Amino acid sequence: MIAIKPIFIPERLYGIIGHPLGHSLSPLLHNWGFQHYNLGAVYCRWPMPTDRLPEFVAALRSLPIHGASVTIPHKRAIMPYLDGLTADAMRAGAVNTLFWRDGELWGDNTDVQGFLEPLTAMRSRIRTALILGVGGVSRAAVWGLKRIGVKRVTVCGRSPEKTKALAREAGCEGLPWEERGQWSADLLVNATPLGMSGKFEEMSPWPGKMSNIRIAYDLIYNPRETCFLRQAKESGIPFLGGLEMFIAQAQGQFRLWTKKELPNEPVRELLSSALGEVG
Repeated sequence: MIAIKPIFIPERLYGIIGHPLGHSLSPLLHNWGFQHYNLGAVYCRWPMPTDRLPEFVAALRSLPIHGASVTIPHKRAIMPYLDGLTADAMRAGAVNTLFWRDGELWGDNTDVQGFLEPLTAMRSRIRTALILGVGGVSRAAVWGLKRIGVKRVTVCGRSPEKTKALAREAGCEGLPWEERGQWSADLLVNATPLGMSGKFEEMSPWPGKMSNIRIAYDLIYNPRETCFLRQAKESGIPFLGGLEMFIAQAQGQFRLWTKKELPNEPVRELLSSALGEVG
């Protein structure tokens, strides 16, 4: 007689859409959470070129997909396909989380609170901030800093047009990319993909020493130590990596989808272990 092993058939599907997705630890984290609470759900990777977004949204509306994470390059592109947006998503002008509300497909932005969480003890020291990058996560950072009352927020991207557009929409200043190295600020944020595991790993958006910066914050979490953070260390200034933001934004997603909390220490240990292997 052949022994038949139990087959796991998930009751609910979740996943992440973006391109590329090889660096993402979201599947590891959320699947651990589903198993921790014995929820009978599974979280998948769905690599998705932008031109396939309409097909994905159509599939999401017809399949038992109960939620999704959204990452580069879809955080703004996904918005026209949704039925509603939360206040954070509207103010940030970007979406990182899809969820269902009363039969409608909504977008939220848990990056905002995720970005602010690691800054809690430093908020009183931040009056000026320079954000490198003008994508979806940059918008979350701008809105987060404005929410906590930072007086002067400046954005700086490689595209002059996108920099001007974000500055205009967010009511902040724009800085030409070639002038970033001369800028002085309390907080310098890397919200670009430069330094991310893969083809950008040996790159940094900052040219040289951080002489006029008080705190450096890299939103990249894989690898744990980026070129940007090594520059901060060599410059002798305090710095923050992206892992704490990643955890906080993921906790917001998990809470929205399941009404349950991802526990801090087990999650941090899980991701630190994974990054020790891949980063």
